[in-house]
Amino acid sequence: MNLGAFFRFIWRKMVRDPLPPEDVAAGWALGMFVGCSVPFGLQLIVSVPFAMMMRISKVGATVGTFITNPLTIWIIYPAQTMAMGWLLGRDFSWDYILQAMRGVAENSDWKTLLSLSGDVVVCFILGGLALASVLTPITYFTVRTLVRKYRSGRSGNGNRLP
Repeated sequence: MNLGAFFRFIWRKMVRDPLPPEDVAAGWALGMFVGCSVPFGLQLIVSVPFAMMMRISKVGATVGTFITNPLTIWIIYPAQTMAMGWLLGRDFSWDYILQAMRGVAENSDWKTLLSLSGDVVVCFILGGLALASVLTPITYFTVRTLVRKYRSGRSGNGNRLP
């Protein structure tokens, strides 16, 4: 499947979700929040049960976490850590952050993560929460608008909703 086909598939899943537009959007917003604020690898363990408990879009809660993936974490995680470090007066270099990430990725254990500077861990967590606080409402209102527009267009021309 090429990238265009993948995005068309995701689009169809989003706009054809049988839930109300607000619940579809809430699922995507939850996925975005978790994708930004929960470390990679734990996101689905958090987002899907919450979506089930809240009775919102599980597809959105899953796909929304994809903002952080094996390709993007090498940009997003250092950027959020450095930005929060800068706001808190810490002087992290890009190389230092990438070196710390590589150490965690290569060892794949909590011991390596916990051995990092406390400042780095705090800046990573706070940076993720800051990014989530910006992207979550944008995701909610964008998805809700797109689903409403799609559905009003589909129902306005006599077609049955998918």
